[in-house]
Amino acid sequence: MPEIAVNKRTQKLEDYDAFVDKFKPKKTTDDCYTPPEIYNVVRDWVDKNIIPLEGREVVRPFFPGGDYENHEYPEGCVVVDNPPFSILTKIVRFYNDKGIRFFLFAPTLTLFEASGTISGISFIVCYTKIVYENGATIPTSFVTNIPDEPHIHVCNELTRMINQCTKSINPVKARKRIYYPDNVISSAKLHALSLHASLKIPLAECHFIRKIDNYKVGLYGAGFLISERAAAEKAAAERAAAERAAAEKAAAEKAAAERAAAERAAAEKMTLSPREMQIVKSLSPS
Repeated sequence: MPEIAVNKRTQKLEDYDAFVDKFKPKKTTDDCYTPPEIYNVVRDWVDKNIIPLEGREVVRPFFPGGDYENHEYPEGCVVVDNPPFSILTKIVRFYNDKGIRFFLFAPTLTLFEASGTISGISFIVCYTKIVYENGATIPTSFVTNIPDEPHIHVCNELTRMINQCTKSINPVKARKRIYYPDNVISSAKLHALSLHASLKIPLAECHFIRKIDNYKVGLYGAGFLISERAAAEKAAAERAAAERAAAEKAAAEKAAAERAAAERAAAEKMTLSPREMQIVKSLSPS
């Protein structure tokens, strides 16, 4: 009976949590507020490469509860901000119609779709994955109406600057590695060996342990002390396994390259229509 009561209580708690979750605001790409370090990198790049910002007001109208359409835009200002991606086209049209200069964050994968048909727009294409303040990681590029920019600018410099900043504010935590003495084995350490090598250790050369005397932390899953002979065989098996793993990796990479080449050769190549070819010819400098 007590177990049934506990299960019912647990179910009630889970049902309540699910009920509460329904009323929590859901995070979307429109909630991706930019880390200040990333914003400063972009702003500085704009200042040095797009338009001098000294003496101009840099406007950021996109914040919780903000209203960009009724925001104040002083004469000569520049909007450098991260807008809601879901209404990016509407925002771009608004600024273009009002003659307000902007440099906006935009989703890379649909960059051209948002404003490709709007006149006077330039695209700065970057290979970045910005980690925004809500935890979302989104490939991000930029769109601007500031003149003198190429229509499409694939920008290595800005890509590198943003990626370096992203690494500095989101460092990969180094995992502490523990190496057992040669005469200690555990199933957690041995199981990977079975992928590329075999090893047999007789009972007489094993002594069961749960921890190593010199360390307070126990062995995960317990283990064995093994003889010098068995330790030497284990080391030889590990060397052989490493060699086989390297050979298999090289063979797999070669096979993958050959497969990719075959797929490219067999792939259907899209062709342009006569109408599109005429457009291409009209774009070529005379």
